[in-house]
Amino acid sequence: MARIAGVDLPPNKRLWVGLTAIYGIGQQRARTLAEKANVDATKKIKDLTEEEVTRLRAAIEAEGGVEGDLRKDMQMNIRRLIEIQCYRGLRHRRNLPVRGQRTHTNARTRKGPRKGAVAAKKKVAARK
Repeated sequence: MARIAGVDLPPNKRLWVGLTAIYGIGQQRARTLAEKANVDATKKIKDLTEEEVTRLRAAIEAEGGVEGDLRKDMQMNIRRLIEIQCYRGLRHRRNLPVRGQRTHTNARTRKGPRKGAVAAKKKVAARK
């Protein structure tokens, strides 16, 4: 089983698909990394030799910006926005959409489930 950047790659998938299991590597970047490492991107991960895995690992490390380092950088960027109190930072702090989406309706993924305010009012009225 190939382990690159601290992630076990799925053995039955092709290389360019399996590399997308690493945070920060998409389909296009996976193909270019395979090309740089001189490895066939359509080869299954279980069929890779140790030498090919080593070349892939070296190519990914040379390019940088994957897994833990990338997550840490992104978190630091968000923290910086919050500290300088810019509009985007305030939206992050309030857990609201950051990129201009409407919130009157929709935005349920970011805001979470609806609050039961209407249901609570009906229960209070029924007790009286």
